Amino acid sequence: MLLGGSPAIANPPEGGAVTLTIENVRNTRGVLRICLTANPRAFPDCSRDRNARTLSIPANQTSARFDGLPAGTYAVSLIHDENGNGRMDMALVMPREGFGFSRNPAIGMGPPSFGSASFAVATAPVSQTVRVRYML
Repeated sequence: MLLGGSPAIANPPEGGAVTLTIENVRNTRGVLRICLTANPRAFPDCSRDRNARTLSIPANQTSARFDGLPAGTYAVSLIHDENGNGRMDMALVMPREGFGFSRNPAIGMGPPSFGSASFAVATAPVSQTVRVRYML
């Protein structure tokens, strides 16, 4: 579910909620592709997790929300798909497009570990800020 000017929900969905604030998007072209997973083996590419939650939002949107999450440990990955082709474009081994992760872990050679990006979800709402980074 995307954030916006939605009216209050009389019977909110059961489970936890994660609200993302997205910072440092360099332009409004394309979309932000967001993935939320509880599976360490499927991070950061959620395509191997059939239970992952994904969103695609316009690049000018600065927030998103996932509702009705079972309690557990999750991590978020995000790409700024500037050309809208559905994947992270690479220049040899360097990402051409922006990316970000929950908890904003340090980036070395390759993506961070699930543990460095993970956070707990229970019944209280959780907020995470994801700073988008660009290598080129």
